[in-house]
Amino acid sequence: MQPASTKALFAGTIFISAFLLFLVQPLVAKQILPWFGGSAAVWSVCMVFFQVALLAGYAYADWISRRLQPRTQAKLHGALLLASLAFMPVLADASWKPGGGEEPTLRILGLLVATIGLPYFLLSTTGPLVQAWITRTPWGAQVYRYFSLSNLASLAALLCYPVLIEPHSTVQQQAWTWSIGYGLFVLLCGATAVYVAARWPAAMPAATGTGNGPDTKPRVIDQLLWLLLPALGSWLLLAVTNHLTQNVAPVPFLWVLPLSVYLLSFILSFESDRWYRRAVVLPLAAAMLALCAYGLQDSIGSNLRTGLPIYLVGLFLLCLCLHGETARLRPASAHLTRFYLMLALGGAVGGALVGLVAPHVLPTFYELGIGLVLCALAAALVWRHRRMGVLASLAMAACCGWFLAEELRDDARARRMDRNFYGAMMVVDSGILPDDRVRRLYHGATLHGEQYLSSANRRWPGSYYSSSSGVGRAIEAAPAGPRRVGLIGLGAGTLAAYGRPGDVYRVYEINPRVFDLADTEFSYLRDSEALIERVLGDARLALEREAPQRFDLLAVDAFSADSVPAHLLTVQAMDIYLRHMKPGGVIAFHVSNRYLHLDAVVAKLAQVRGLHTALIDDDPDALDVERSIWMLVASDAQALQGEPVRSVATQPRPAEDLAPWTDDFNNLFSVLR
Repeated sequence: MQPASTKALFAGTIFISAFLLFLVQPLVAKQILPWFGGSAAVWSVCMVFFQVALLAGYAYADWISRRLQPRTQAKLHGALLLASLAFMPVLADASWKPGGGEEPTLRILGLLVATIGLPYFLLSTTGPLVQAWITRTPWGAQVYRYFSLSNLASLAALLCYPVLIEPHSTVQQQAWTWSIGYGLFVLLCGATAVYVAARWPAAMPAATGTGNGPDTKPRVIDQLLWLLLPALGSWLLLAVTNHLTQNVAPVPFLWVLPLSVYLLSFILSFESDRWYRRAVVLPLAAAMLALCAYGLQDSIGSNLRTGLPIYLVGLFLLCLCLHGETARLRPASAHLTRFYLMLALGGAVGGALVGLVAPHVLPTFYELGIGLVLCALAAALVWRHRRMGVLASLAMAACCGWFLAEELRDDARARRMDRNFYGAMMVVDSGILPDDRVRRLYHGATLHGEQYLSSANRRWPGSYYSSSSGVGRAIEAAPAGPRRVGLIGLGAGTLAAYGRPGDVYRVYEINPRVFDLADTEFSYLRDSEALIERVLGDARLALEREAPQRFDLLAVDAFSADSVPAHLLTVQAMDIYLRHMKPGGVIAFHVSNRYLHLDAVVAKLAQVRGLHTALIDDDPDALDVERSIWMLVASDAQALQGEPVRSVATQPRPAEDLAPWTDDFNNLFSVLR
């Protein structure tokens, strides 16, 4: 094989492995999101799994490249590649669906191991293992550029999925196409292993690379920095993603941007030394570090127009510093696999601390402020031989710590803060006069209900659920006599205020903390004259298992912040809802959203199933009522013709150009505002 062909084989194997590695991440996450309430935390747990699997792959590559002869390596790796084909296609088994209120984290991790465990593991081994083989070639001194190539492939996959793949294919098609691509990878990787085993049947010295020299063992402090700097990069990636999607704007696909700039920093740092210039990048990164810390306790950090560019630019510059300093410490090729192992270990540690530990030990999203302080302290370690550098780093850490303390002082005014797998919630009281005191429940930056505290007004339903809202009018127009009402999503429990003697309100809520807050901080549930039934777990999964409930009204209001549990807006979901309705029953969808035309999605579902619709856009002048948009759907047109619905209802905009959402296909791009 000619050198050019050999280079192409090595480069192609690394590129396709990294491309498939990042392509399978959103593919599998999309499959399992509906089973766990569509929570953004599902992505965080998946990220932790991917980082730990990457660590396992790098450890394997380090072990076999050091301990086994090339022929033995080829035999072992080839056997694992063949065994991994048993996982094809990469479709999650429905038996992993949760049953109720169990902790989702371990179930998600087990599901991922069973679905993509071995294929993902082998894809993650490819970069360091093939690069270890490259060190035995004449061009081995340029081996670290292949790490840049793998990150470029990862970035390409990340950008291709939401733009080119998801809008034009179903989940089944994506899984099968990815599996075919994986088969191609197995052939390429197998051919590479066979070529190496045939060309170099026994161990031989690796080519000399940059760093400490082939025979020089890396210093302990350098190995510590190999671990620490990537750990902080991973920490910042997830922390910035949490901040942007929860506190700034829960915009669909916003998580793509932080991950893209994170990967770009890797690409530039390892492609060449010319991109990371300390004299230029460090002052800019220091300025952004201070600005990011300041923004956590000021409105510029939570406003979309300012917060988004601040934290994306800040993440890029800080990661460019962290990964640039890591690249400066890269060892000679003889220690390449150990270097990658420490780098992966750091990424896994940083991801686990933010994705797994932080939701259980921090009351809200303080991990970003903590991460900024740690970055400044890490700079002191990097500049340990320069007194001014250490002093400047410690001063920057003190500055970031001050702004973090200010954020804590601001949040101390909240009545209660609570956080778990499903996000962070805050209860805040406002108003001075007794009759004006209002208690509000926030999920991230989005209001999820409010209640007057005075005894005279506390039963009044406000925010999105007033008597002029679509759901308020639907309840008033329901048939006389005892009513059976289903609520998907509880919030503060406001809709229970409409309950009358003899009524039954059945509440479906996936987050147990929401029940707790509604019971202890608000009084709608205990004040209601209706019988309140509670179902803990994902509403759709619960409704799939239950006998028909014969609801007069079913309110679908489970869209935490502005994120969209798409599994509640599919043709299959609509069929489940219809099975639980009385003949004249009404389904009320809360479609208020700053970024998506969800009314078009519901209108299309109704059109596909031959249902009747009414859109109620309520924008009253009252200060204590929020604008709300509700779509009412019924199989009987007469259910939407009575007062007070008919007088204010309009027909939704035509949705002829929109494909109906199904469990196998949904496309948020098609309904972006």
